[in-house]
Formats: sequence, C-alpha cells, structure tokens
Amino acid sequence: MLWNRNLAVFAAFNGAMAVAVGAFGAHGAGPQIKSLLTTGASYQLAHALFGLICSALPVGGRIAAVAGWLAAAGGLIFCLALALLGLLSLPALGAVAPIGGVLMIAGWVTLAFAALRSQSVNA
Repeated sequence: MLWNRNLAVFAAFNGAMAVAVGAFGAHGAGPQIKSLLTTGASYQLAHALFGLICSALPVGGRIAAVAGWLAAAGGLIFCLALALLGLLSLPALGAVAPIGGVLMIAGWVTLAFAALRSQSVNA
C-alpha cells in the first residue's frame, strides 16, 4: 500500500495532540474552559482520522490528499484557536476558529469531489 507519508505523520501528530488536549480538558482544566477544550479536541481527533484515511486512499489520488490536508489542518487550527481562547482569554482567537471550520468543510467537499472523479466499482 502506498501512503502519503507526510500527511500520515501530520495526521498522527494531530491525533496525539487531540488526545492530550482532550485529557487536559477532562482532568486538568477549570470548568470555564473544559467545554472549549473538549469540543476542539473532538473535532481535531475526527479530522486527524480523516487525514490519516485520506493518506492511504488508493482512489482519488492527489485530490484525496488535498482533502486530507484541508481537514487535518482545519482541525488543528480549530482546536488551537479554542484552546488558546480558553487558556489565554484572548477573544480575538474566537475569529480564528471559523477558519479551521471552513477548512474542515472544504476537506469534506474536496473528498466528495475526489469520489465523484474516481471510477466506480460495482459490487
């Protein structure tokens, strides 16, 4: 199986970070930021998995890899924005989180485009 190794490594580190942020949110954070950290971590973890899957997709090729990068980067930006918003109380970071959200949505739409462009296999 051929992997997009760079995307797989990025997605794997994203997943590790998501678990760390989620654990801190569950066990070490105050009640005021717990929700921000757990929300960010759950989106980041889901989109790290998305990126990892896209790194190994045999169909869709380069377009699937772009989808994976968009989703994984979006998850990272979203999670970091929420974490820093909660931890540093910087309201301006609330405007950064939607950038991550748009990238995650773009990843899903790009993956749909890759699926439409690939040849169908009928079972």
